[in-house]
Amino acid sequence: MKQIFTLIVLIGLALGAYAQMPAVGKVEYKTMPSKILNQEREYAVYLPKSYTTDPDKKYPVLYLLHGGGGSHTDWPEKGRLVDVANPLMDSGDATEMIIVCPEAGKTFMNYFNNPDWRYEDYFFQELVPFIEANYRVVGDKNHRAVAGLSMGGGGTIVYASHHPELFCAAYSMSGYLYRHDNLFWINFNDPVQKKIHQLVEDNNCVKLVKNAGKEKVDAMKTVKWFIDCGDDDFTFKANVEFVLAMGEAGIPCQFRVRDGGHTWEYWHTALYQVLPFVSNSFSCK
Repeated sequence: MKQIFTLIVLIGLALGAYAQMPAVGKVEYKTMPSKILNQEREYAVYLPKSYTTDPDKKYPVLYLLHGGGGSHTDWPEKGRLVDVANPLMDSGDATEMIIVCPEAGKTFMNYFNNPDWRYEDYFFQELVPFIEANYRVVGDKNHRAVAGLSMGGGGTIVYASHHPELFCAAYSMSGYLYRHDNLFWINFNDPVQKKIHQLVEDNNCVKLVKNAGKEKVDAMKTVKWFIDCGDDDFTFKANVEFVLAMGEAGIPCQFRVRDGGHTWEYWHTALYQVLPFVSNSFSCK
């Protein structure tokens, strides 16, 4: 009986200590229904520490896209999202925000529409409204940003170009901006890979800017753009071409080149620039 009493006391003390632990930002893994894709879609969502302690507060939102062959778990796990976001927000170098990491598909991964995979329609017609209906998001252009790496970097540019009225900022890391035909790991004889990379070429980001009319250029000027690419990255030339095209069109665009390649080490460190950049783009900062 004495041992049971001691155990109960210890459990009580442990629960009390747990209840007094300070709130911290955390990632949750969720699913949502999609009529457009006709399946459940996975996503990860980072909620800042005040989300549970301040139930009346609303937050800006960042949509953070993974790369080709990746998943919604990449940024939380490989990019160590919480390890970057929590100290930046605690220090005030980044504002508290909700960060959504959507799943763009594991077998047929692409951010762009095609008859069999209307992912861009899903993103804008289902995912964004779902997030804004189920989380305390400030749902307007001045509090919404998009960022991504590699193929997600290309998706970032295309999404912010197609819908500049929805985003205040776009940050592309090592963006895969048009099809590269000389990459040894891509099997263009495989019909799925061939189709994916053709969709990338169909949404060629450099051509998108060069072919933009005045109305589109003016709309893109309302977005704050940031291009980040390593000097050893196979996408470096394409990213330089994109920045030059933006300059020729008169669209302001920040460009950073750091030492590194197409690696998670690079993208993890890029997060330390992404979050302050989008924070300074939100109206609440």
